[in-house]
Amino acid sequence: MNAQIAAQRLDNQRITRPVADDPEDVVAWLGAVQAQEYLSAKWALALRMSNGVTAGSIERSVNNGRILRTHVMRPTWHFVSASDIHWMLDLTAPRVHQALAYACRYYELDSATRARATKVFERAFSAEERDLTRAELGAHLSHAGVTAKGVRLALLTVHAELEQVICSGPQRGKQSTYALLARRVPSARRLSRDEALGLLTERYVRSHGPATIRDFVWWSGLTTTDAKRGLEISGAKHEVIDGYTYWSLDRARARIGRRAAVHLLPTYDEYLVAYRDLDAVPRATGTRGTLQQAIIAGGQVAGTWKAVRNGEAIAVNVTTQRRLTAVERRALAATAARYGRFLEMPVSLTNSR
Repeated sequence: MNAQIAAQRLDNQRITRPVADDPEDVVAWLGAVQAQEYLSAKWALALRMSNGVTAGSIERSVNNGRILRTHVMRPTWHFVSASDIHWMLDLTAPRVHQALAYACRYYELDSATRARATKVFERAFSAEERDLTRAELGAHLSHAGVTAKGVRLALLTVHAELEQVICSGPQRGKQSTYALLARRVPSARRLSRDEALGLLTERYVRSHGPATIRDFVWWSGLTTTDAKRGLEISGAKHEVIDGYTYWSLDRARARIGRRAAVHLLPTYDEYLVAYRDLDAVPRATGTRGTLQQAIIAGGQVAGTWKAVRNGEAIAVNVTTQRRLTAVERRALAATAARYGRFLEMPVSLTNSR
């Protein structure tokens, strides 16, 4: 554990230094935000904003298309700003296609089938003139003679996302929908490859640094060669700490422990999931393959937490790895109350070791 690196990352990720009032600005600052668990991803944005932001206000940004939830960089869901989606996919989609190649072979989805499915999706949106769920897209495929359910259907929708044909649409109740990207984002921002590589690197290093090259390669899905080129273009500076070479854009030192010491992080939060080298900020023992919702105290994982809905209230149950100080217990109560405001529900807090 390196307390100074942890403090700088908490600052740069805007957890201890929130400055944005708009969820789109948070997404753009971070570059992209891992978002396979939808409510958790909304909380990841909220804890980097002012205390009054709610899940509903963030969902409005998703529904109006300012934030898109799609597959970019790695084969998983991410939030990405609408203004960034085209150039980011231009840069990263080829690598995601490579990462999915084995799965496509395993599920017998050759290039012709994937291209045919994408055409079916385009026709479906034109015919129905509305946003469609994955199941509804699957029904259109079935009518066109393409059998696709479960993983096969998921792979075909991901392919269409990477080809910049579809993206996330507004929520329909509790269901997610897809929309045509050309309708959702009618004007496309295009960059040269070097411009895109430099911008993505700058976004990551400024918001996630100090970070190693391996960290950036893991987060972006790019090659080490591309990562090195991106660092060169961005003008990032490096420093060797504890045997690792860390890259940063802002060399200002965060003061350790100057703000509230405890944070309730959602599953797959960028503070923990966006790094490959874990010596500076380790994850909890036994959770490298199965990340849980983490309690962060003093920059390090100090336990886990769960939120359980009980009627019209939320119970936040925390399990700590050590005894919290009085200051940390007050900070924990404050952040649990903030989570309640995010959900617009009364909240209770229980703590066990």
